[in-house]
Amino acid sequence: MSYDGFDLSEKTAVITGGNGGIGLGFARAVAAAGADVSIWGTNAKKNAAAEAELQAINPSASATLCDVSDEAAVEEAMNGVIERYGRIDACFPNAGIGNQNQKPFFEHSTKDWQKVIDVNLHGVFYTLRAATRQMVKQGEGGSLILTSSGTAIQGSPKGQAYASTKGGMIAMMMSLSVEMARYKITSNAVIPGWVETAMTERIFGWQKFVDAVIPRIPMRRWGTPDDFGAIAVYLMSDASRWHTGDVIKIDGGFSIF
Repeated sequence: MSYDGFDLSEKTAVITGGNGGIGLGFARAVAAAGADVSIWGTNAKKNAAAEAELQAINPSASATLCDVSDEAAVEEAMNGVIERYGRIDACFPNAGIGNQNQKPFFEHSTKDWQKVIDVNLHGVFYTLRAATRQMVKQGEGGSLILTSSGTAIQGSPKGQAYASTKGGMIAMMMSLSVEMARYKITSNAVIPGWVETAMTERIFGWQKFVDAVIPRIPMRRWGTPDDFGAIAVYLMSDASRWHTGDVIKIDGGFSIF
């Protein structure tokens, strides 16, 4: 006998950056739990591959080309989701980029700074604004699940732009959790640890880094995208209707050791 609280049938999720990494881990799990899933990404080839994989789990899944730093593109993509599925029940603003150049802070260019802010913070704002507008219109509640980072709570040398956006996301989440509660919309953030994704591929190939970090992870392994499936299902489901304003760390114990 299964627990009906985790059934996502007749619910729709939007997952930005959903064609790989943690976003695809989210998407696999919520699709398997019955949700219609719309993943957004900027790489057509990766979108197509992820869409095919997800449709094997739930045939209703779809992929959309969208650069979340483009306000008009976000509005168009969200309208496409509403037209296709008729509703939005969960929004995962997961798309993000890292610092473009690993330079000392005093050598960071305005262009480098702005590019990260445009995707990681402005993009989250555009996405959540469009999603909450629809959720409030529906009048049936919803779930906002933001992907933050350990850099929001720990020092990140040469990564100030990225860390600033991820810290900003937590502040945005907390404000939304208070404002949106009257509409039965929950808002929470996930802080991943070191996870094997395209973003971490380069640094995971640096043996000095591996030797320094793995001993600091009590679970003694890197995370994988599928380690984030259960939290996605829970936070999107009716089981978490009273769980809001939280920052949930999924990092193998890295942040406490």
